[in-house]
Formats: sequence, C-alpha cells, structure tokens
Amino acid sequence: MAIADNLTHILAKIAAAARRAGRDPASVRLVAVSKTIPAEAVEDAARAGQRLFGENYVQEFTAKAREVRDPVEWHFIGHLQSNKVKYLAGLVTCIHSVDRLSLAEEIDRQWAKLDAVCDILVQVNIADEETKSGTSASELTDLVAAMATLPHVRVRGLMTMPPFFDDPEEARPYFRELRRLADAVAAENIPGISMTELSMGMSGDFEAAVEEGATLVRIGTALFGERVYRP
Repeated sequence: MAIADNLTHILAKIAAAARRAGRDPASVRLVAVSKTIPAEAVEDAARAGQRLFGENYVQEFTAKAREVRDPVEWHFIGHLQSNKVKYLAGLVTCIHSVDRLSLAEEIDRQWAKLDAVCDILVQVNIADEETKSGTSASELTDLVAAMATLPHVRVRGLMTMPPFFDDPEEARPYFRELRRLADAVAAENIPGISMTELSMGMSGDFEAAVEEGATLVRIGTALFGERVYRP
C-alpha cells in the first residue's frame, strides 16, 4: 500500500478514536516517525498532506533535513544527549524527550543564541523501566517547576512510552496515567507552563492513546512500512 493510502487510513482511525472519546479529531496531530526512512519517502508523505515529522537520531536527522525540500515541521522524539542539542537548534520546533533539567538548560542555552524559544515535552517513565529514559512521576512537578525558569524553553506537556504489549488495551492504563499526571501538573498553576500536549501512542496502540487524551501520536511503521535501513 502506498504512503498516501496508509496516511488516509491512519488519519481515519485517529478521527474515529477521537470521536469515540467525544473529542474533536482536529485536536490530535500525527507525528510521522521518519527515523531510518529516506528523504524521498518523507517527501512522498509531505506531498500526500503530512506536514509533521519526528526523528530519533541527531546525525541522521540533520542530514535528512537538508535533503527534504518540502515545507515540513520537524520534532525530535528520541533520546537526546546534551552535547547534541546544538545541532538541533533552529531545525526542530519541539523536543518530546526532555527528561532532566541539565538537558533543558542546554536547550535553553542553544535557543538563546537564536533569540528563540523551543517547545519541549517532559518524558515520564511511568512504568519505571530501566531500559527507558524519563523522569519519575514523583519528581515530575519539581522538574517542571525548575524548567519554568528557563526563558528560552517552553514546557507544553508530557510524553511517555509504555511497555510493549501485543494487546493495545494493556497500554491504556499508562496513557490514562500520563493524562492524570498532566492534569496534576496543570493544577499547580506554574507560571509559563501549559499541559496542552500529550505525546503518546505508536503504530500498535495509537487508537487507545487517542481515546485517553493523546494530542500527538507517533506513528512510523504503519505509515512507511518496515524500516528501510538502520543508521
């Protein structure tokens, strides 16, 4: 199936899931995960109407961003080392995977050089998996409050990656918990902080994520097929 057909199918599923939850389908955006996908496939998706793409690897992304000529928006969604932030400055509009204050401080430094502000999402490791990045639920509010003092960083919400399950219903409690955590942070009324974005849900479980409040779903395989190559 062509990328354009896949895109139509996915968007229909997102819209249906949003309606089941009594939500406006326009409140959910598809982040097309283009890691290990060549620039030509990104341009195919862009020509089909997709405008928002998510990348995981800094070196691969910066090379690809130079190749893609279509007007697209880039988010960075992968684990990020502080010493790589400088390569993203000015290229991405949002970083989903901010899990520590030192990383937010480096983003603030790099975007200050551009006299700009970077939107970020705080990654939460809800399942406390050792193999995954993310702050703990117990440390979340204090971390967000510290990030709120950075003038070139704007916390827009939260991100999580639940454990992998064959049955997407098993991921639902983790999505529900991220929504609860966002509501709890919002209730603190921290100046400059909004919890308008929830980045959660991937190819196998995005419908459950949308039903639980996702505003950004990160979908790669269902759109592009299996990865073409690995960096």
